[in-house]
Amino acid sequence: MSLQYGAMNFRNHGFFRRSPPPSTAPVTSKPGVGSPLSVLGGIAQISPCLYLCSGNAASNRHLVFARGITCIINASTEIPNANWPDVDYVKVPLPDLPHAPLSLYFDSVADRIHQTGKKSGRTLVHCVAGVSRSASLCIAYLMKYHRLSLLDAHEWVKMRRPVVRPNVGFWRQLIEYEKKLFGKNTVRMVASPIGLVPDVYEKEARSLAPIGVSDKRGCWTGGEYIFNSKETENNITGKIRLNKNEQI
Repeated sequence: MSLQYGAMNFRNHGFFRRSPPPSTAPVTSKPGVGSPLSVLGGIAQISPCLYLCSGNAASNRHLVFARGITCIINASTEIPNANWPDVDYVKVPLPDLPHAPLSLYFDSVADRIHQTGKKSGRTLVHCVAGVSRSASLCIAYLMKYHRLSLLDAHEWVKMRRPVVRPNVGFWRQLIEYEKKLFGKNTVRMVASPIGLVPDVYEKEARSLAPIGVSDKRGCWTGGEYIFNSKETENNITGKIRLNKNEQI
């Protein structure tokens, strides 16, 4: 299959990126504009050997086989494996809860995706919604094997599948993993009206107007929030070319 590679913009944090994740078409900095992006029900291609989707999409045999998937990583406790022939299955049986130890699987899942790709296979990672658990595993893979910072890996995955949103606990684990891999961090946890959040969500969190009760430290302890503004895309500077040597 002939691929048309585009360029992706990344913030420059001094990381050495040997192998940025290529796309199957030029990707703009605004999701949904001239690029094959996935919504909640579709399958998003993260790299030539990696796909991300919801449990419903992963259960659609036509969608899965049309993409030549040879390995499915099921990051859920809720959805059973389909056990189709000629497809290897890996189960990551964790709930989508902040205390779930997803980081225990970062290395093994990333290694499996990498090894499958080396054999010309393709891996599909899913959870229930394709938003938190599976997205976190894809981000960890990009950090380990494409040498992307956490900030850039999240930016890329969100560009390919705009609904991704790891829970706060998974963000903490990804931050620790980035520190382990690179010795420094590009994302940090910050205080907000809804508690600690990764700074990539800071602007969004501060646009929430609390209607509830605060404790003596000013932390919100109950009530509801009104969302005042739409999430805005982060500005991205610095340009790198995608790696044309990678093939599907």
